[in-house]
Amino acid sequence: MSVAHGPLSGRIAGAPISWGVCEVPGWGEMLPPSRVLPELRSLGLSATELGAPGFLPEEPEALRETLREHGVSLVGGFVPLVLHDRDQREDALRRAREVAGLFAGQGATMFVTAVVQDYGWSRPVPLDAEGMAVLGEGLREVDAVCAEFGLTQVLHPHVDTVVETAADVALALEHTDVLWCLDTGHLQIGGVDPVAFARENAARVGHVHLKDVDNAVAARVLSREVSLLHGVQSGLFKPLGTGDVAIDDAVVALEEAGYRGWYVLEQDTALTDGIPAEGTGPVEDVRRSLDFLEASVGPRLAATTAG
Repeated sequence: MSVAHGPLSGRIAGAPISWGVCEVPGWGEMLPPSRVLPELRSLGLSATELGAPGFLPEEPEALRETLREHGVSLVGGFVPLVLHDRDQREDALRRAREVAGLFAGQGATMFVTAVVQDYGWSRPVPLDAEGMAVLGEGLREVDAVCAEFGLTQVLHPHVDTVVETAADVALALEHTDVLWCLDTGHLQIGGVDPVAFARENAARVGHVHLKDVDNAVAARVLSREVSLLHGVQSGLFKPLGTGDVAIDDAVVALEEAGYRGWYVLEQDTALTDGIPAEGTGPVEDVRRSLDFLEASVGPRLAATTAG
């Protein structure tokens, strides 16, 4: 059974980072929307997350026209916020309200929060239980902002944020009540089994990012031997089914638990050898990921449904 016509129909979205679109200096070539969005559509995808600042227009009408021109809808996007410091809470909520308004105006539904140490992405200082409880307060306030705009907030565990390692994830599960973005790649890098997370915490999963990773490179990133940027440039993220994450088991576990939200294909890519010819490069890797979902996940979900 094709994923495009099976249980995941209409629930798979793309992300500009899979085309190397990232605002980090030195990351690589930044492809324009005129290249990324048509290639995304050529794969049968019709929804995307926003991507890095500056990739898509930030003025609401210009953004609406760009999305309309390419036949793409907006799922939501990734929002770094400082929420573990009460002194910066007012500023964080102002930022959250601005982004929520932009998302809601485009018909998006998902507000994906990454809790950064600061807006320069300094190395995170691990939180203790008290600090995580303060973070939980901030997340509840962002939940309230999102509710005003008809959005759902999800917490994104992520390398170089205060919810990075298995210890961070355990504390955050205990001391916050926010929904989660189950990012298979960043959980794996941090030492959390994404399949176990899916089975044990399905009720708290509100959004999913699908990534496959190379565990050997991931270990070097988590130990700070190399940066996330250099890890990506060294092949940290792989097309689904070619790395060390049990992607199919994670998806099946979520579906069996009743998850019916988005699956965003988000394999961070860095274009460091120039711009590939149209129809080659990142689009081929995303196609391989879609083929994996169709070949490995589709039949398992169909068998579960039939049973």
